[in-house]
Amino acid sequence: MKKILPALLLLLPALFFCEEINFTADAMSGTAGSKSDTTLLEGNAAVHTSTMQIQADSIELSGEDFRFITATGAVSGSITDSQMDFTCGKLRYDRQTKIARLEDAVHLMDIANEVTADAQIIEYNQTNETAVMQIEITIKQKDNVCNSAFAIYKKNEQLLEMSGNPRIKQGSDSFRAQEITLNLQTQEITLDGRVKGTVTDSKPTPASSGTTEQDATDQTTPVTEPAADSDSLPQDEPKPPEEGQQDSAAQEPPAAKDTAEPEDSQSPAVPE
Repeated sequence: MKKILPALLLLLPALFFCEEINFTADAMSGTAGSKSDTTLLEGNAAVHTSTMQIQADSIELSGEDFRFITATGAVSGSITDSQMDFTCGKLRYDRQTKIARLEDAVHLMDIANEVTADAQIIEYNQTNETAVMQIEITIKQKDNVCNSAFAIYKKNEQLLEMSGNPRIKQGSDSFRAQEITLNLQTQEITLDGRVKGTVTDSKPTPASSGTTEQDATDQTTPVTEPAADSDSLPQDEPKPPEEGQQDSAAQEPPAAKDTAEPEDSQSPAVPE
């Protein structure tokens, strides 16, 4: 009994780390049950492990204990323990190192953090939850749109490090530098080397009390109209007097003449 117990303890690690591989396909070539030769799955091929799900036109299992999984043609799947979905043209996965290399029009989506990444090459390490991206990179998260030639996405720390003509656009603001680090949680940006940027002030100009922006525009922008021709202006027609005014005008006597007549209207006498 004492000799059997140490032997069981030595076997426990091997049993604990044993991983089951499930696969389906329209056709299979290779040696069934062999763990050292190459097995090729073709037509609607799918391979499922404890941490990886892969679908593709064809999948090749190779190496000792099927260590390597190579998928080509309309590749899609998910890294289940990391909550990452992906699509690409070609994938190579090392089950021992837990590193997946995705190539050709790669699209990677971090479901938990709502981060999407597009690149030509992405190498994802399941152990430290890090994605190394290369060539024609576009990363989107919230209002951030990031572009560069090289980038490292650290999922656990929610940090994005970019180089190779990197640039970030946050809404209407944009930033450029030789190296850019973005904290995806706090939205803090660190720029290093040949920094350039454009920031737009989106705050409206406060209007004075009781005056709207339109009123202020009307007050400060006078409108000049062309002078009208005096001949073309309409003449005011005289208004008829009211009824009371007509009666008073009839009763009033005519005004006296200013020129007074002499009292004696006879001619002077002629001496005899």
